[in-house]
Amino acid sequence: MTPVRTLPHRAMLALAACAVLAFAGHAQTQSDKLRVTILQLNDVYQTLPMDNGKSGGLARVATLRKKIMAESPNTLFLLAGDTISPSVASSVFKGEQMIAAWNSMGLDYSVLGNHEFDFGPDELLKRMKESKFVWLGSNVIDRRTNKPFGGMPPFAVRSFGGVKIGIFGLLTTDTATSSKPGPDVRFVNPVLAAKDIVKKLRKEGAQIIIAITHLAMSEDKELAQRVPQIDVIIGGHEHELLQSHAGRTPIFKWGQDARTLGRIDLNISTATRKVESIDWAGIPVTNTLADDPAVAAVAAEYEKKLDAALGQPVGQTAVELDARSITSRSRETNLGNLVADAFRQTLGADVALLNGGSIRANTMLAPGPITKRDTIAILPFGNPVVKIEVSGAKLRAALENGVSRIVEEEESGRFPQVSGLSFSFDARKPAGSRVTEVTINGQPLDEKKNYSLALTPYLANGGDGYSMFTGARLLVDAESAQIDSAILANAIAAAGTVSPKVEGRSKRLD
Repeated sequence: MTPVRTLPHRAMLALAACAVLAFAGHAQTQSDKLRVTILQLNDVYQTLPMDNGKSGGLARVATLRKKIMAESPNTLFLLAGDTISPSVASSVFKGEQMIAAWNSMGLDYSVLGNHEFDFGPDELLKRMKESKFVWLGSNVIDRRTNKPFGGMPPFAVRSFGGVKIGIFGLLTTDTATSSKPGPDVRFVNPVLAAKDIVKKLRKEGAQIIIAITHLAMSEDKELAQRVPQIDVIIGGHEHELLQSHAGRTPIFKWGQDARTLGRIDLNISTATRKVESIDWAGIPVTNTLADDPAVAAVAAEYEKKLDAALGQPVGQTAVELDARSITSRSRETNLGNLVADAFRQTLGADVALLNGGSIRANTMLAPGPITKRDTIAILPFGNPVVKIEVSGAKLRAALENGVSRIVEEEESGRFPQVSGLSFSFDARKPAGSRVTEVTINGQPLDEKKNYSLALTPYLANGGDGYSMFTGARLLVDAESAQIDSAILANAIAAAGTVSPKVEGRSKRLD
């Protein structure tokens, strides 16, 4: 099997461009060989192109899929979770627009992602019933029936050229606290679930096994090492281009919002019914591709409804706003400062803190008008912003948590965007002792002093590792609070024109 290694983002893009060329004219000529092509996306929240129309767009992906299927008819189109939420459109349509697009594209299978539960289990069940493709979540169990949630099949078996391929799905157990699955849904340890499912797939005659997962890369690697019968892991959850290898199993993740379509060719011996080698490429989805008319029509229908509801401007920006996930989750951004300032000023707090992962637009917003739609795209979860009282010691602990994974993951949703404070950290030091200096409104942090802090209930209740905030005294509760996107919209409207800057609120010393 061809070894696969993890590569930096820019290196991956360069490699993808070369790898795509390698597929041109590739044809199967030996009768004892079978090629099965997997087309993979993960973490797709938008139907339309991103980055001012330069990249992404599901209508473009549909065009690519048809082209590839004409050359490689034994093709499976897979989604590795997270599509129903979050986005501006989903705040209105509850993910209905995404299901309509996937149905039009001919998606075959999707694993449940954690954000599939953002609107609760009942709304997810509606979306599952609307789906023409098959949802998988072998470790997502309905407590009332002790069977897979929503009547999902525990696995699927497909046959190509006499070779049976087993497919199953796994979702991170963190979903229990990071989303809203409700009390009747439980999540089985992925490794334990996989071992059981693999045995059942073998009994069904499956000779090749594909796991579609929505797990952290560390969990995917553990899965690959402990369940070596898995031939390939089609993964999601991280929002970067990541390829890795653990044990005998390659792991693929293709970023976010369909900027890159993953193509993985399984070269199978029809004599042994085993994978002999794997070829793979990341195909850039760009504005050089034509839109598939049917998918474009579906997207346009929902866009028209959305513009009517949310297209009115609330103000404007004089500078480009950095709403990219990779920056929001790893360093101070001008947009993070704008949002944090709005939280702090609206709540009248000493400081404000938001996790970078809550900023979801994942694009650069050009100078010009900012609409209500833009503010919801930036903060699509509809979280209230509360105010609590915490000690300086707990604020320091919170900052330590915020930078605790900066080296291991390079980007982490817990990274803190802040207002009213500045801090320095050294990522060469062990996690928990990286913060070297903290000032509050220009004065050194007093660990014994109490400060008021504006944040979302997700963080106040310990989300993203911020357990130091649990049990803190509430100064403004959720019932009295304003919604995050509304706070941002009101702050922009009050200013008329905004021009936030990166000011050195968080300084990395290494």
